[in-house]
Amino acid sequence: MTTASMRQIAMRDAANEAIRGEMERDESIILLGEDVAGGAGKEAEGIVEAWGGAFGTYKKLARTFGPNRVRDTPISEGAYIGAAIGAAAVGLRPIAELMFSDFIGVCLDQILNNAAKMRYMYGGQVKVPVTIITHIGAGAGAAAQHSGAAYAICAHIPGLKVVAPSDAYTVKGLLTAAIRDDDPVIVYLHHKSYGDIGPVPQEPYTLPLGEARVVREGSDVTLVGISSMTGVCLKAAATLEQEGISAEVVDLLSLSPIDSQRVLTSVRKTTRLVVVDEDWPRCGVASEIVSLVAEEALDWLDAPPAKVTAPHTPVPFSRVLEDIYVPSVEGVCAVVRNTCKRSG
Repeated sequence: MTTASMRQIAMRDAANEAIRGEMERDESIILLGEDVAGGAGKEAEGIVEAWGGAFGTYKKLARTFGPNRVRDTPISEGAYIGAAIGAAAVGLRPIAELMFSDFIGVCLDQILNNAAKMRYMYGGQVKVPVTIITHIGAGAGAAAQHSGAAYAICAHIPGLKVVAPSDAYTVKGLLTAAIRDDDPVIVYLHHKSYGDIGPVPQEPYTLPLGEARVVREGSDVTLVGISSMTGVCLKAAATLEQEGISAEVVDLLSLSPIDSQRVLTSVRKTTRLVVVDEDWPRCGVASEIVSLVAEEALDWLDAPPAKVTAPHTPVPFSRVLEDIYVPSVEGVCAVVRNTCKRSG
């Protein structure tokens, strides 16, 4: 990719660009969900521009590709997620939006018992190329049922691939890869970061599912970030640098499979680990990373591995409590300082 092809665009636009490019490339790709068309095609009723989903992710797609390929659904996640999985099994490549990850309970049977298991149970004779896009994230005052992360639920299920992009570049690359993949992929997008702008190539590209990346080199401690928490890690690393602590930041990106070697290589270099995760602490991805390092790199550690997560509670509606709920730069710095003081 050439430098000339790079533009500064928002995460929302990067997602739209990935979907548009794949729908132009492959006519078997369809998009369905609640308000993904949002009134497109109803000019007679005075609708000039479609809503394009709750966050405007899909603007103009319905007008471009028509009602046969971009469809609004009833408010029945179990029905349309199930329909998407069935369509994938018979030859289409559906993209289905689950508006908030908190709604996973409504359609979990379809995801757990059909999408994740079908290819395995049929001995590989059936492919299930369905992409489910859903949204995570506290900090927007949306209360407990519209602010959770809970990606560990799907990461726990064999047969699913789970990714959590951290910026506009990774949104386009991972979403494109997910749509092209022959297995079910859950893509978790942080809705509070949708307006964040970053460099994105104009041409199509993919990023490998299952690979993390090092976004900052360091020597004293490894910070592993997930989704928007990678940005928190980078800000914490900049603060810590002023104090003489060199933090390496690993952007996890893929929650299933996890890039174990990238994490272990970093920890063996820095000898300390702090995982930053907006999800709940019990049985979460952060705990999985800590377990991995304890099992595979214990002899390399100079201090016990640590986690900075949300508390084990639903997301509060009170803005004061919600601000405390989300892991902060200050909180990460405090844990890193403590970790660097401790010896094995």
